[in-house]
Amino acid sequence: MTLYRDEAVVLRTHKLGEADRIVVLLTAGRGKVRAVAKGVRKTKSRIGGRLEPPGRVSLILYEGRDLHVVNQVEAIDAYRPIREDLDRTADALALLEAVDQIAQEGEPNRPLYKMLAGALSTLATAPRRPVLLVGAFYWKLLALDGVAPMLDECARCGSDSELVAFDPVEGGVLCREHRRGPALEPATLGLIRKILGGQLAAALDEGPGPASAAVSSLATTTLEAHLERRLRTVHLLGHL
Repeated sequence: MTLYRDEAVVLRTHKLGEADRIVVLLTAGRGKVRAVAKGVRKTKSRIGGRLEPPGRVSLILYEGRDLHVVNQVEAIDAYRPIREDLDRTADALALLEAVDQIAQEGEPNRPLYKMLAGALSTLATAPRRPVLLVGAFYWKLLALDGVAPMLDECARCGSDSELVAFDPVEGGVLCREHRRGPALEPATLGLIRKILGGQLAAALDEGPGPASAAVSSLATTTLEAHLERRLRTVHLLGHL
């Protein structure tokens, strides 16, 4: 088997046998990778704690046909502030689930890796939990996957006046004549435009309120429509 080094964010894990663990990783160089970490559930294991979501790690792995094999692990960032705060933990899990669904095994996607690592770093270091981080990440994830919503004109007719609704199926905003889906307030549209228009930092400064809640809810609905599946974490933990 080929031996290689990469860095990764741990997306999720599950048990294998009595002592091993399957680790799903988003790597910087190889996209999503599934690997077996042997013996990490034993009490004497030195690396088991490093292979827990949402940790960021440097690894040496053997490349296998179906499962890669973890050989060595070094922690880059355990994101301790996230682990010590329930709301931030819930946010991180919402990010990881979405990335797990978007990422394809064996298909390198360095922009996605950088975006996830950056979002986790922001979540860990922000003095005040950014309430829009998950929603903003979902909008950016859609754009990265090539399905950014239409925001400047009606997705049905091209009109740029009276944009009053948003429909994930249509792929963006709708005018009064063709409106369907949730109503869209100007403040909500303005925040989405900031997120996707290069003003992410300004959008993340937004505090709790109707606009930020609407932005996050629409982001979840739109991403679920794109994935054609429900995102369990945001609904289970109430982080829309």
